[in-house]
Amino acid sequence: MPHGDDLDARFNEVVAQIDEGERRRMRSSAARQAREARAGAPPQRAPRPPRPERLPAGPGSRRLGRMSVALIVLGVVVSAAGLMIIYRPDRLGANPGLEGLPVLANPVRTDNPFAGSPAERYADGAAGFVMPEAKALGGLSKADVAKGLKRTRALLAAALLDRETLLGGRPKAFAGLLEPDQRELFYEALGGKNYDSRDLVNSFAPGSAEPVGDVIKVNGTARLGTFREDGLHGVKVEVNYLAVYAVRRPGEPSTTMRLVSHLTGEVQVYRSEGRTAAYVEWGMSHTPARCGTKDGFVHPVYDDDPPGSVAPSGPATDPYELEERSVSDGGCDTSEET
Repeated sequence: MPHGDDLDARFNEVVAQIDEGERRRMRSSAARQAREARAGAPPQRAPRPPRPERLPAGPGSRRLGRMSVALIVLGVVVSAAGLMIIYRPDRLGANPGLEGLPVLANPVRTDNPFAGSPAERYADGAAGFVMPEAKALGGLSKADVAKGLKRTRALLAAALLDRETLLGGRPKAFAGLLEPDQRELFYEALGGKNYDSRDLVNSFAPGSAEPVGDVIKVNGTARLGTFREDGLHGVKVEVNYLAVYAVRRPGEPSTTMRLVSHLTGEVQVYRSEGRTAAYVEWGMSHTPARCGTKDGFVHPVYDDDPPGSVAPSGPATDPYELEERSVSDGGCDTSEET
């Protein structure tokens, strides 16, 4: 029985006899089998850790998607000259569709990355932040509530859409919209070891992602309510929004994917020192993103990434479902594909 180099040499001889048409058919068959195998395994997601007491808002959650814990190894057995050969894509010629394992179950188009997903129907950018009609409520006038809604919309845009912040820069656009006391807390906790206030905004870890195109898809709701807390009272704007990003590993178009961020919480609007003020209380989860990180950045998980140190658990949830809420247990939840 051949061993080591002899087996490799025999493999090369047999593969050399396979014409290009047959190679394409084998590659197509392998890709199809990989897609079918991936479709039968559950992807994952991860929930937010507990919020520190009276810090600006809750740390973010991570949902690990796209089955990064179970790498699929392609295997196609062919018979030639009495030798059973385990299919090796690298020996059958270059094929961008099979570079890197596992193969995508539903490859994301680089020219239209939202096609075929719920995000295709979402609004582009800030147009998705639709606020309710202002009305007098909670001791505030209609004009005060209108100011609060305008401020809420601007805060959402700064947290989820600001390009400098998304690419890991200092979140100045968001901080500039905060009240002076919350802004001070925000900057004090930025880069903190136990809690990083960057969780209030979306920032991809430096070098981990680059946008594919200029469009970010947004969908969600905002509704008015009232609050009374710490001697203050006024209106709360309850926000529940999804932002869907098309990203890829820098310089690698074949890694293009969709990442879904789910922001939930509220903005409290009240009167302070004769003017309308606003205080942010929200948190986010991200799918697919690395679980167990504490630096405030979003760490996207690509299909060829190795499994993380935190294993997912629980039933798979839909990352596009606005009613889904992550549990503050510090674990890593299972998610469906984005």
